[in-house]
Amino acid sequence: MKNYALIGFPLGHSLSPQIHGRLFSLAGTQADYKLTEIPPEELQSRFEELKKLDGFNVTIPHKINIIKMCDELSEGAARYGSVNCIKNSGGKTVGYNTDVLGFVKSVEQMGASLSSKVCLLGCGGVGRMMAVEAAYQGAELDIAVRDADIPVAEGIKADIEKVLPQRKVRVLRLAEMNGGYDLVVNATPVGMYPNTDNSPLEKSQLRDVKFLFDAVYNPTETKLAKYARELGIKACTGMSMLVLQAVAAQEIWNGSEFDVKDIEKLIADMEALV
Repeated sequence: MKNYALIGFPLGHSLSPQIHGRLFSLAGTQADYKLTEIPPEELQSRFEELKKLDGFNVTIPHKINIIKMCDELSEGAARYGSVNCIKNSGGKTVGYNTDVLGFVKSVEQMGASLSSKVCLLGCGGVGRMMAVEAAYQGAELDIAVRDADIPVAEGIKADIEKVLPQRKVRVLRLAEMNGGYDLVVNATPVGMYPNTDNSPLEKSQLRDVKFLFDAVYNPTETKLAKYARELGIKACTGMSMLVLQAVAAQEIWNGSEFDVKDIEKLIADMEALV
């Protein structure tokens, strides 16, 4: 029996055990998957305990702080400065970023492109990954954040322009975001259950936007996505990203392979639960 977990704080209600349970079953893998709440101040002291697992997923607020504890990083994890998947093997702890696969595939399934005029809302661990990936794919990128997060966003801008000097990134306040984008991506937790009546933007700020991707998956339709659809904008929320990053984690942990139709059904089943 293999042992896996999701670490974060607070975790609250998470679909990860159900998703991974289904994936283990589909792959014929005998494994257990648990939720493990670890406050930020305990991450270092509990890392030896985590190394005894076969692997684990990482969510807020540990995606960046876990990096310094890894023995190795995959190319993607190093590029995005964010780790959401760990494999423990042969005495080594290797960090990966599978969020990016779920993100890119979800955007593609909408019919949108990252090689376009993109506005990213937020600049946390997943936001940083999205910003860097968009830049690598050729986006004309704006990062819109709260006043308090401007220094972090400016740091991401500087990091991108250092490795991709041909890309010009603009940082603005959320209140300054004024529509006119091919793709708007929400990487903030605003609108997530139980605060479902919140939105990072006003409806009027979505004018002349073609596509919206909201990484929040609970509820299935966020207030931001509802605004978008009322304006005729094609919108997608985060369940596909959540499931597809879990699929990528299972491929890393055990080399598992899955049928596309099984994964589509899993996404639909998970959306029905929230």
